[in-house]
Amino acid sequence: MKGYIHSTESFGSVDGPGVRFVIFVSGCPMRCQFCHNPDTWNMTDGELRSTDELIKNALRYRTYWKDGGGITVSGGEPLMQIDFLTELFRKAKEQGIHTCIDTSGITFHGGKETADRFERVFAVTDLVMLDIKHIRPDVHEQITGHDNGAVLSFARYLAEKNTPVWIRHVVVPGLTDKEEDLTGLGRFLGGLPNIKALDILPYHTMGIAKYDGLGIPYPLKDTPAATTEEVLRAKRLILAGMKETRRRQKEAKPEQNTAL
Repeated sequence: MKGYIHSTESFGSVDGPGVRFVIFVSGCPMRCQFCHNPDTWNMTDGELRSTDELIKNALRYRTYWKDGGGITVSGGEPLMQIDFLTELFRKAKEQGIHTCIDTSGITFHGGKETADRFERVFAVTDLVMLDIKHIRPDVHEQITGHDNGAVLSFARYLAEKNTPVWIRHVVVPGLTDKEEDLTGLGRFLGGLPNIKALDILPYHTMGIAKYDGLGIPYPLKDTPAATTEEVLRAKRLILAGMKETRRRQKEAKPEQNTAL
């Protein structure tokens, strides 16, 4: 099976545990205002490459996969090519390779066919890095062109399946940094017992050159990059929201009757 591939990176260090062979797929339904890969939006702009070719290329770097390294598929949106991704990860697992998806979850929808395809891909997926752009559906739609209903449903689905998840959230000054929204995001995340890590990422402006090269107006041209202090503040607020939810859950549990 072949998929549309934008590029690969041999020694990814921020795309999951350990050193990763990162495959960036083409195609994404969202148009995030702070996307730094607009050159991955159109699927057919990518190069068709087979699962066998990609596994063969990845295995060349296996000796560097210490501390849980392996393959991460990012994008673009990997789950737009879910059947290709399933075959790729099935072959990776046959080789004993750790598999990770970096996704927004935006393609998650109801229906038996969709459910079956998601069941198949997550049977061969070790870790999901889930990018949650915003907790409020109206602001999420403003930022990406879609509300976050599918994203939050996907997060709950992963929790039900007990699939390990790393949450990612980008701090964009004036857009994703409001206290009540960050705390609200934390409250939602606090109800998901499968979260293994929380990555709060600073918005940066390094993608502007790509927009200029593609002739696409950059929507956040007047927005400054996020500072370290803003990122740390956001993480504190999200963690506080998570702790609040978990405290309430603990208090709501009925006391066990230990009487003989």
